[in-house]
Amino acid sequence: QVKLVESGGGLVQAGGSLRLSCAASGRTFSNYAMGWFRQAPGKEREFVAAISGDSRARYYADSAKGRFTISRDNANNTVYLQMNSLKPEDTAEYYCAADFGGSRRYFSPSEYQDWGQGTQVTVSS
Repeated sequence: QVKLVESGGGLVQAGGSLRLSCAASGRTFSNYAMGWFRQAPGKEREFVAAISGDSRARYYADSAKGRFTISRDNANNTVYLQMNSLKPEDTAEYYCAADFGGSRRYFSPSEYQDWGQGTQVTVSS
């Protein structure tokens, strides 16, 4: 089990950028994959991006491709989500999550074992 703490959310105008961070503690960080998900009011939690423990594999939702970049710093136990060209439809609570099982279903929230508390991203038009 790990403790995950997100930060970096806020209010930004459309076209702007934000960088989310997720600090992990409790297990060897490089041994597990990490994902970012988001949930807007009244909607289901949806996959945004995922990264393998060694950063060799990165996956993105279609909505994030070309605009968002996931990265990790294993020396500092942190995963990042750089979000550029933000749109009002990106408004949501963003969560990081840890997958210890090496699932190939990286897009499914049920494959992740531990979650952060979330950070709110609001994009104004």
